[in-house]
Amino acid sequence: MRNLRLSHASRSTTLMSMTTPQTIAVLGLGRMGTALATRLADQGWDVVGWTRSGRTSAAVKLAGDPNEAVAQADFVVLALFDGPACRQVLDGVRASLRTDTIVLNTSTIAPAEASRLARELGRSYVHAPVLGSVPAAAAGALEILAAADQDVLDRVRPVLETLGTVRQTDDASTAAALKLIANNSLAGSVLALRDALRQADALGLPRDRTLDILELGQLGGLVARKRHFLLGDPAAAAATAEFTIGALAKDMALLAAASDTPLRGAAGLAGTPAAPEADMAVAATEPAVDDAVLAPLRAYARGHATGDPRHFRDAFLPTAHIEGIRDGAFVSWHLDEYCALFQGRPAPDEALRSRRIDAIDVHGTVANATMTLSHGADTFTDIFLLVRAGDWRIANKAYHRHS
Repeated sequence: MRNLRLSHASRSTTLMSMTTPQTIAVLGLGRMGTALATRLADQGWDVVGWTRSGRTSAAVKLAGDPNEAVAQADFVVLALFDGPACRQVLDGVRASLRTDTIVLNTSTIAPAEASRLARELGRSYVHAPVLGSVPAAAAGALEILAAADQDVLDRVRPVLETLGTVRQTDDASTAAALKLIANNSLAGSVLALRDALRQADALGLPRDRTLDILELGQLGGLVARKRHFLLGDPAAAAATAEFTIGALAKDMALLAAASDTPLRGAAGLAGTPAAPEADMAVAATEPAVDDAVLAPLRAYARGHATGDPRHFRDAFLPTAHIEGIRDGAFVSWHLDEYCALFQGRPAPDEALRSRRIDAIDVHGTVANATMTLSHGADTFTDIFLLVRAGDWRIANKAYHRHS
């Protein structure tokens, strides 16, 4: 990644200087597409919209066919859910595009997908993912990561600057990657807020008072914008989501695949039981995992606290293995072998030992968890795979010993 340049071009080069408004076809009239189309129409552009879902919009003219929408368009704005949707729609209208029409893709897609479209459409393609939600689009306050040749970007600048501030990037792949990174930070904030609310619930703190305090800190902006969702306000259930759980989870999955790097956000959001069409803030209100999932972990902790192997048999499946490095060699104990290590009485220094559950993620009938055991001079990190086979039980455990 090399340059990220903020455009300082004057917005005086807008429609005011045009004798005939140019036509923009907006393909995709979901939440963001409708906001983009409405903003452009309100600012004097001649806008025609089309959507695969058949959704209507009172703000812009609608075309019944995408080819009809793009045939006379100077600019085609894509506001679609993902890369496959972009490719499908573009393949369907390519024969109807004029040779001088510019395609501006505001969709959030994978870097490789953006590069492929840029190669196929050449100078006619501007990759321009946007930072900001529906209110920012309505106010013309989006941040736009635009990748195109300079002369092409100059041509589309009046369109983009109607929507927000243009930040020029080196190429389509970079623009797409930066958008995913920005959304990753948003996912992290949602999950950090979820962790804070779960801990507050465990401490018996009232939700409204907790939000008052969180609003004073680093999560303040998110809390202030999403407070009605976080409080479960009945009006929030009917409110239109600005950014859905499903869309954010999709973006995190794209980033994980593109970077080949595990992301907590991808699993944390994809595993949220709330409806994918709910506002992303609802993911922060999901309650902590059910006690049934924690039961085998607590039984495991009791086994260490008491030295009684019966607790381990309550915690583990009979087929479980316990594995790690011991005295420089790999060990893999069957449950019976592991239980034989305990003599039915607490360790002499048990009063000074401690154990905590650090994290647990549940995915339907399986879960993974991490615990830290502070046992005298040694600290152990235990990683568990759990399954729901009737009751929740530990299927396997691996550990690392910090000496």
